[in-house]
Amino acid sequence: MQMEIRKVRDSFTCRGFEMLLPILLIVINLSHRVPGLEDHAMSSDEKSKIRDQILEMFDHAYGSYMKYAYPADELMPLSCKGRVRGLEPNRGDIDDALGKFSLTLIDTLDTLVVLNKLNEFEDAVKKTLRDVRLDNDIVVSVFETNIRVLGGLLGAHVMSELLRQRGERMQWYRDELLHMAKDLGQRLLPAFNTTSGLPYPRVNLRYGVLDPLSRTGTETDTCTACAGTMILEFAALSRLSGDSVFEEHARKALDVLWEKRQRGSDLVGTVINIHNGDWVRRDSGVGAGIDSYYEYLMKAYILLGDNVYLERFNTHYSAIMKYISQPPLLLNVHMHNPTVNVRSWMDSLLAFFPGLQILTAIAPGCLVITTRGVGSCVLTARYSASLNLPVGCSATYNKRKRRHRMLCESCVRLKTSNWCMSGCVCVCVCVYVYAHVHANLELLSVYVCVCLCLQVLRGDLKPAIETHEMLYQVTKQHKFLPEAFTTEFRVHWGQHPLRPEFAESTYFLYKATGDPYYLKVGQSIVEKLNAHARVPCGFAAVQDVRTGTHEDRMDSFFLAEMFKYLYLLFSEKSELPLDIDNYIFTTEAHLLPMSLSTTQAPCQGNHTEQLSNVGEDLFTHSCPSTQTLFPNNPSYAKSIRDGYKYLTGVGRAYHPSPVRGIELPLHDTGLEPVEFLKSMGITLTPLNEAAVGIKDTGAQEKGVYRVKLVAEVTQTAEEEEVVPLIVQVISPPFLGRMVLTAGPAKFGMDLTKQEHGVKGSIMKSKPYTACGFIENAVALRGHIALVLRGDCMFAAKARRLQEAGVTGVIFIDHREGSSSEETPLFQMVGDGVSTDDITIPLVFLFSREGTELTSALDQHANVDVLLLSKERQLGKEKTEKLNIKFRLAKEEEVEEGVWDGTTFHLLLERGNKGTDTKDKRKPEEQEEEAQRSAVSEHCSASQAGSQPACRPEPNLEPKADP
Repeated sequence: MQMEIRKVRDSFTCRGFEMLLPILLIVINLSHRVPGLEDHAMSSDEKSKIRDQILEMFDHAYGSYMKYAYPADELMPLSCKGRVRGLEPNRGDIDDALGKFSLTLIDTLDTLVVLNKLNEFEDAVKKTLRDVRLDNDIVVSVFETNIRVLGGLLGAHVMSELLRQRGERMQWYRDELLHMAKDLGQRLLPAFNTTSGLPYPRVNLRYGVLDPLSRTGTETDTCTACAGTMILEFAALSRLSGDSVFEEHARKALDVLWEKRQRGSDLVGTVINIHNGDWVRRDSGVGAGIDSYYEYLMKAYILLGDNVYLERFNTHYSAIMKYISQPPLLLNVHMHNPTVNVRSWMDSLLAFFPGLQILTAIAPGCLVITTRGVGSCVLTARYSASLNLPVGCSATYNKRKRRHRMLCESCVRLKTSNWCMSGCVCVCVCVYVYAHVHANLELLSVYVCVCLCLQVLRGDLKPAIETHEMLYQVTKQHKFLPEAFTTEFRVHWGQHPLRPEFAESTYFLYKATGDPYYLKVGQSIVEKLNAHARVPCGFAAVQDVRTGTHEDRMDSFFLAEMFKYLYLLFSEKSELPLDIDNYIFTTEAHLLPMSLSTTQAPCQGNHTEQLSNVGEDLFTHSCPSTQTLFPNNPSYAKSIRDGYKYLTGVGRAYHPSPVRGIELPLHDTGLEPVEFLKSMGITLTPLNEAAVGIKDTGAQEKGVYRVKLVAEVTQTAEEEEVVPLIVQVISPPFLGRMVLTAGPAKFGMDLTKQEHGVKGSIMKSKPYTACGFIENAVALRGHIALVLRGDCMFAAKARRLQEAGVTGVIFIDHREGSSSEETPLFQMVGDGVSTDDITIPLVFLFSREGTELTSALDQHANVDVLLLSKERQLGKEKTEKLNIKFRLAKEEEVEEGVWDGTTFHLLLERGNKGTDTKDKRKPEEQEEEAQRSAVSEHCSASQAGSQPACRPEPNLEPKADP
């Protein structure tokens, strides 16, 4: 880099500066080396071997898509064919990502460049330009289309420009992908035509939203992430195309979400009304529904250089760490009452959050010097290509007089200006350079103000390590991260659609710490994918991690993200075809250049109010030194992980301990604390010296009492018991012969208490997902509604349908091929708020059972069903009743040597009234028997499993032993 330095005696070329900073930073990195730890590092050959394995896996997945599926949107790896929307069974909201625009191809484009498959990239770009159409008459998700297709086109355009400028490839390219991106952006813009500025969740690519032909525009709600995850792609499109309209709309949506936050907690909800801005779901977390909103606030600051986004992120982040973060857990709370957890499970999408906490990114426009823990920025590139130093930030060193002449103003004062980015700290450093002075080469020292930025911009390493380790332990227990798991790390939802968030956080943690442990974690991800997800035609999603069954699904994000993060994890910078530190990853892992902050000024009006009530911490405006904040080295990360090593119980040896000894620092008398503990229901029993199995571990200290904690522990079941229900079709021609196993709900009518169940005719809801206005509400009244799972919560669907007057709801799984035979039943849960208002019966059918029911409805005009518990199934044969009597056998009746002591001899016979029951024994024997037998009972039990109904039978004469 060339710098013209004012206030220096003569101008010179500052090349020594480039040489000095790497040396300084190398010293910093060497100071973090831990003796003995190098032996555990993964060798270059080992990393190269795993990297080659990742490339082979990518070739298998991408090659299968191109061979069996292209130009379809996605590959069906079990069927070895493409998934074309409208030709395959509807899966609900999952299919909203499919727009007949070769989704997987576009989503994979920049991955091909990262993996150095440049020939394949150029060929794929040509296919995209030749085959892909964006004007299809199809309704798509605004959110998914933005992050996958628009982001994919922009990332591919950036890569094409990079290769073209190098002069080796893509010489024919003339911004065609950028033109496609702008065309798509304009097709998404109608979604923002709302009174609030929040976008509709769906848009028709040809007809927009409000056109009568659009088949959309009736929705009233959208998720926070759906509205808040537009700024990176839309701002990049604006700055690359020169049209500011895209960035303005995306910023407006962020402004609305910011204004609608709960001012007391600074949290946002999960679902919001797009017209009036009211919160529909008020549970707040960092997982599904909110996740990428927080991610894009931070990344928008990095990409665009706008402090507004950082201030908002810092405000939200403080609230997250105060209310939601319960290390290592991240639990949803109520945004208006954040001290209350609204559910006891977590979803897998929160796995991205450790990566956000330790986000690896360099401030925009900065010269990147190193990649390990510390980055360095020489001023900011906003001023000019030559980067003139501002007045007051230079000094000279007079070699002859051996003294310094400081001309720097306080760099601390500069921190408050716009000269140094808010994410960096301004420091004054002495740089030694060789310069030509009057034709002589002299060694000079120059004081310059430098913006020092950690690569880990947020830098909150400890909770990131804790949460990541918890997630790793869950994957060790279940092979993959289940879609949702409880706070006890049991499976809540067993599906795993090959999500990449855990691999993403693993990559960023390795970059932040350099700890080879995270290479081992990445290696385990690779091995499990090959062992449990690989199939002949690609990689298949796991339908249930408990059973290992597959789902005929390979989402585009698997190629866009998973392989990108895994390949980068095991690659050195010199092995990549581009400098990865010059780019920011979108939520779909598409690459956008950080030079965008200098391409065009931010759009007007992007301001926020001053947050006077928000306390600032070490992270708020600057990135502190790794030495003062945390020792950024492998041993530090290990010391945190060790506390969570056996979090789920996997890998821990079992050591029975009947008595748990604890030491309490009580006062000398110990009376007051002991009485206090008793008032809490805790009884402490003094352990005397004669107690068995307790060894003295040392001399007793004054005021320390050894006590015995006595408790009865009941082992809880691994899975919560689910009482099966059934949907029994009773109308002709079925007449009760079609019986479908169904799962229950934790809310609504309890069908196990309904002796005769609930009867009704079935009818499909319109829309089928019941997540918007119910179009056929009048026709549905008095019927049992059929509803497809997805788009919104079970409780939200139930409320809408109950208001429409239905008598019950049958939810049908949107995951194709799922069945009760292969997947364990589960109980549907509410939406985090009270569900006492829902009183209708609710049952859940897996896909195969649901298909049988809908097929019956398609074939017959009227189909009547019964919703009831399985044990009350109509037409089920019952066990014939038996009369059971028992008495104690007399001693002479027992053969010698057969029984020891008193035994029970059961006599069973049918209870026919005509049977001769006359007792032929002597009266004294009968009296003795009566005294010994005490009472006879008549018990009957049915096959249905009800409890035996037992009653004394004093009038029945005792039977003789045959």
